[in-house]
Order: sequence, then structure tokens, then C-alpha cells
Amino acid sequence: MSGDAHTLPLRQGTTFSEEAVPEIDPTTTAGLLAERLQAWKHAVVYLEDYVGAVEKVHKAHAKEYERVLKTISHPLREGAHFDQGLGGVAGFFENMRVNTQAMINSNAETEKTLKGSVLPILERLHKEIKAKHKEVTHGVERGAKEIEKARNNTQKHIELLGQHTAAFESTGGKMTPSDDPYVIQRGVLHRLNKQVIEENNHKNDLVNIQDSFKAFEAHVILVVQQAMDALNQVAGGQAEKTRALYTDMLAAAQRIPGDFEWTGFVNREGHRLADPNEPPRSVDAIAFPNQHHNATKPLIEGSLERKSRNKLSWGTQSAYYVVTPSKYLHEFKDDDNLRHDPKPELSIFLPDSVIGAPNGEKFHLKGKDKSKSFSSKLAGTSELQFKAHSAAEAQKWFDAIRTAAGATGPAYESQSPSPEASAPGSTSDAGSKVDKIDTTYKDQAAGITGGETVSSPTAISPTVARQNTLKDDVPAEKGEKATAT
Repeated sequence: MSGDAHTLPLRQGTTFSEEAVPEIDPTTTAGLLAERLQAWKHAVVYLEDYVGAVEKVHKAHAKEYERVLKTISHPLREGAHFDQGLGGVAGFFENMRVNTQAMINSNAETEKTLKGSVLPILERLHKEIKAKHKEVTHGVERGAKEIEKARNNTQKHIELLGQHTAAFESTGGKMTPSDDPYVIQRGVLHRLNKQVIEENNHKNDLVNIQDSFKAFEAHVILVVQQAMDALNQVAGGQAEKTRALYTDMLAAAQRIPGDFEWTGFVNREGHRLADPNEPPRSVDAIAFPNQHHNATKPLIEGSLERKSRNKLSWGTQSAYYVVTPSKYLHEFKDDDNLRHDPKPELSIFLPDSVIGAPNGEKFHLKGKDKSKSFSSKLAGTSELQFKAHSAAEAQKWFDAIRTAAGATGPAYESQSPSPEASAPGSTSDAGSKVDKIDTTYKDQAAGITGGETVSSPTAISPTVARQNTLKDDVPAEKGEKATAT
């Protein structure tokens, strides 16, 4: 017997040991397998949630694309400026509306397809895993109960055998037939056999379940692959369709020639556009109301030189002067009306002024600047000394100013020497001083002064008849020239 005895190889991880009543729970393997099925079930639930979320996304996308469509649903503002044909901007926006509506329909169809085709695949797989889990759990539970019952019976007889073997020693072998340790030992073997049969049956069931897991998990993976393929066809196909719709919009925009809209616009509205062949406008060719009114025509205009009113300043400065029918003498920097707004630098109201008779190229005017400029506020009434380009031109200015002032008559027309009139302000004859002062006063009352010196000129007054009387009454002196002022 010793030669036949050898150590049998033990399988590691076996559910049951060599003990009559193992301490290992026979449901441990079944519990592990049930937990694995639970893991698969949760994985499928994850996929169900994912596909459900994608379904909701496409449903939301359909609503969002409706909002997108509303942004271009109305006709173009000022749409008359665009060609209404299919090849222009209006046709491009119509293409966008059609494609956006197709995106709305595509997302709505995708949402319905996911809900009606892809989700049911995963839901059926979920039910299969749940049924498998129930099968494993309930089958193992029944086998475990039978094993537990057989082990309890075996344990009781093993304990009974121990009691009677102990009594056999104390009683000296006097036992009843039912308490005979031999009989009891055979009863233990009988019940142990039933226990082993139950354990082996349970083990076979577990092995069968384990073997079925390989095929079942392959089936689960296959179904998951089918669901993902369906998801790709539905959602991925929708994505490709969306891409195709956007590509079509791009193509519609790219098909518009750069000058298409402008050419059509010129053809439709050319009569309202500026004519490039029309010559440019000129200020000289423009007429406007009252352009040639008598009040706008100067009595005389031109450049004069004037001595500065600043006593510290030397020399003269040239400017452009105009005598207007409004009885003003205006001074401008120049005669240019285009570069800047022509505003008078000096404005003298001639009826309130006194002008001296011209002396060659020079003449002078005393009056108040009413241009409201800063210099006019400082200067007040001042005497202005002018110089024309020639004596004849100075006479023209004198006549124009005299006419504007309203002082007309023979007194203004006499510029030749006369033995009957004396020059006011002259110092050549002291004996006729009274007569000359009287003459000067009367001449000034008529609005003019004469000679080179003007003493205290007053406002011009058109008293022509009085001037003629004065000329007859004032005695003439030898060597003096009578000057009309």
C-alpha cells in the first residue's frame, strides 16, 4: 500500500476543499459572476444614456436651427438693390433658407431614428443581461440551499459519531444497536455522499454558467457593436448631411460673380446714378436766387494800400476793399471766396464817416469800424489813410465813397483851383483865418473836407444847396487854391 501511496496534485482556487464541511461559501463564484453581469448591465445603461443624450441634442438642435432660420426668414431690407434672380445675393439667401430648413428636418429625423432604432437595440440587450443575472442568481441560490441542507445533516452525524465513540470507551463497549459507532459511521458516509453529490452538481452548474459567459459576453459585445454601427449611420450620416448642406451654401456664395450685383444695379437704377461722362460743376456756371441783385453789385472794388492804425507801425499793408450799395466800405484780406469764408476785417458805414479829398494817389477816411472784430473794439473811431495805384484810381474811390455816403452835388465835383474858395486848415494866410474856419465848418457840414490837412472832420451831410451858397460868400485870397471837399 505504501508503494501505491502518492500525492495527488491539488487544483488551486477550487471552490471546495478536502474537508467534509468546507468553510468556503459555495455562492462566492456565483456572486462574482452575478457581479460581472451587473457590470455589463451598467455598461449597457451608460450606452443607453449616451444615445438618449445624443437624441436630445438633435432634438435641441432642431429647435436651435429654427431660431437660426428666423434670422434670415424675412426678405432682405432694401431688397430692391439686389437682383432677385437665383444667381445673386437674394438667391444666395434663399439657398441658405432651404438648407437651414433641411438641417431642421435632418435633426428632427435623426432624433426620431435614434429613439426608434438605436435605443431599442440597447434596451433589448439590457433585458437579456438582466434575465441572465436572474438566471445565475436564482439557480445558484437553489443549489446553495441544497448544499447547506446536506452539510447540516452530515455535520450532525459527525457530531453524533463523536459522542458515541467517546461513550464506547467509558461503557466498555456496551452499546445499543442504534448507538453503535459502526452504524453511525456508515450513516455519516451516506449523508456525506449525498452532500458531495449536491456539491458536485452545484459545481457543474457553476462550470456550465462560466462556460456560457464567454458566449454571452461575445453576444453582448456584438450587440453593442451593432448599436454603435446604427448610431454612426444615423448620427454620423446626419453630420455628413449637415456638412453637405453647409458646402452647398458655400458653393452658392462662390457662384456669385463679383460684379453681378453691381451690373444689375446699374442696369436697373442707372438713370439715378451719377453720370461719369458729365463734366464737373463750376461755381461760375451756377445760378441762384438774387445772385445779380443790385444790392450785391459793388460800387467799386479793388486793392488799396492802407497805413496801419497802430501808431508804432510803419509802412502800409495791401488789402482788398469794396464799397457796397449798403453804404459800407469793407476790407478783406483778398478777393478769394473759395479758400476761406470771406469775412470783413474792417467795415466802415460811410454815411457816418468823413472823407478827405484825394491828394494825388492818397485819400483818407475817418469813421468807426463796425465789423465787430477784436481790433474794432480797441480802435473805436479812427482815421484811415489809403493809397491807390494812381491818382485817377484814387479819384474813382473818392467818387464811389461820396456816392455811397449820399453826398452828391456840385461841391463834390469841383476839384480845380478857384480864387473864390480857400483851402480849409491851411496856414498860408493868417489874416483870413476867421473866414477859412467858417468856410471849413460849412464845407464839413456838407460832408467833405479839402486840402492836405483835415481838422476835426464831421459826418458827411448831403447839403448841396448850402455848399453853393458858401462858395459865393467866402472871399478868395491871393495865392490860394479853392479846393472842393
